[in-house]
Amino acid sequence: MNTEPNEVHNRPKLVTVIGGSGFVGRAVVAALAKRGYMVRVAVRKPEIAYYMQPLGNVGQIQLVQANVRYRWSIDRAIAGSDYVVNLVGVQAESGRNRFNAVHVFGAKNVAEAASAQNIPLTHMSALGADLKSASVYARTKAEGEQAVLKAAPAAVIMRPSAIFGMEDKFFNRFANLARFTPVLPVIGGGKTKMQLVYVGDVAEAVALSVEGKLNRGTTYELGGADVQSFKDWMGDMLKVIDRKRCIVSMPWWAAKFNARIIGLLPNPLITADQVTFLKSDNVVSDAATSEARTLQGMGITPQGADAILPAYLWRYRVAGQYTKMREAH
Repeated sequence: MNTEPNEVHNRPKLVTVIGGSGFVGRAVVAALAKRGYMVRVAVRKPEIAYYMQPLGNVGQIQLVQANVRYRWSIDRAIAGSDYVVNLVGVQAESGRNRFNAVHVFGAKNVAEAASAQNIPLTHMSALGADLKSASVYARTKAEGEQAVLKAAPAAVIMRPSAIFGMEDKFFNRFANLARFTPVLPVIGGGKTKMQLVYVGDVAEAVALSVEGKLNRGTTYELGGADVQSFKDWMGDMLKVIDRKRCIVSMPWWAAKFNARIIGLLPNPLITADQVTFLKSDNVVSDAATSEARTLQGMGITPQGADAILPAYLWRYRVAGQYTKMREAH
């Protein structure tokens, strides 16, 4: 009788996605599961993230508890992994989730934990990350990148522009606002250039890094198919939801003043720091383009917003999917 233990051959590689239950995380987990990876989703509250499991086959996706502010929880969550992806970030501060705590200290914890266990890492930053930025969000994102590369020099850094998709907090918020107000304010004339990127394209880029198809120790800038002003993006959104609204300019000072008041509310439309961040264009740099550190350089053709927005913004039309769209003249 053979008493030797059974050996498992060709075990699928295990990828731990930290912060994998959010908007971007769901797309990343789905892209990895589709490729056959075992995916461990590390989140603060796994008991409310069971909706992740249907993104893969039975047993392919598992949930574990972790908080980037506590190094021991990261060490435990990534143990035995073949790759780590850190997607944790906040757009507005609340409670203990401060920019510095999450973007810098948390990123440092993950990078040091991955390095200690010799596990390769992909870190999600943001387009516009800048050590000299007046925006705390942008500045801490850049400081986080520094901390990551110091601890794990071979880490892949992803810098996406504002991300759109089914559950985004960009078009959904403004489309919802357009349901209740005849006026849609744009800050500073809405002249800020933005290169919005589709969440599915961002997920594909992350998956390529996990597959080892991207250069280690490199920062990639992820921008979409189109570069437009904030005002033009709002115009496109209004066309999709078939609503006519007056787009009016709001001076920077007035926007910041209102944002400070609105920022006191839970889940504010915009914060004072976001107003500051909007003063700078958010587009892929010429250097990244020339050095092929973009989606196109990876071989990914960015999907245009015109093909994606109607698939989920229809719910903001007067009669939803049954609204008869006006014919273009």
